[in-house]
Amino acid sequence: MNWLKVIAAVSLALLIAPVVVLVYEGFGPLRTSSGYSYGVFRSIGLSLLSSAIAAIVCVAIFTPLAYYFARNQTKIGETLADIPASIPHPIIGIAILVLFSPLTPFGNFLQSIGINVFDTLFGLVLALTIVSAPIYVKSMQPYFQSMNKSHENFALGLGASKLRTFVSVVLPNSRRGILSASLISMSRAMSEFGSIAIVAYEVLSPKAFFGVSPASILIFNLYTFSGLQGAVTASAVLILVSVAIMVSLRFVGLGNR
Repeated sequence: MNWLKVIAAVSLALLIAPVVVLVYEGFGPLRTSSGYSYGVFRSIGLSLLSSAIAAIVCVAIFTPLAYYFARNQTKIGETLADIPASIPHPIIGIAILVLFSPLTPFGNFLQSIGINVFDTLFGLVLALTIVSAPIYVKSMQPYFQSMNKSHENFALGLGASKLRTFVSVVLPNSRRGILSASLISMSRAMSEFGSIAIVAYEVLSPKAFFGVSPASILIFNLYTFSGLQGAVTASAVLILVSVAIMVSLRFVGLGNR
């Protein structure tokens, strides 16, 4: 008997069993009509949109950082980049509110030009980006480390700068890794609760999402005010939507190989 395979199967079962039970109960014995309400789908839509934007921001801003860490390993820099993932996430929410408040010159300036993070889509995306960026960097760093460096060295030997080599040589050959890492960071963003409970408990701006809470906040509210049944159904809906999107995006990634 292949005991390693058995252990792996048991480990996988431990991971998915609670989710499978939740989906069964949500669409079976504990099903409620409130779990299919328009408000639930608006909330899920808000979480999907904000998580996708956060993943795009991670790709645009933090891909160079992951590449730098892969080529210039610095323990101090990597430790600093891990801080948002290493502390309780409500602290991240409080830190964002303080930074963007009139208590700081930066926040005072933003307030003066009408930029606000509290209960806005901007604040929601900002919080999701900060908590998911360390996951993105940690996913991309080993990918860059495993890449064949011969093309980079060739470009550098021809006189290309490190920035030009990164843009013209490394990035075109990193699409698969970027897609995979961005999906991981998006998944992490969709599961966030602590920081957004502080920063964006509900979104009041823009008006298209006025009064809508992210899905994790909505499910918490359903459990708090309506009990387990309503929360289970809404959770089951969110699980199916999330799995469908993740599977679709992974097939897109396979098609681009």
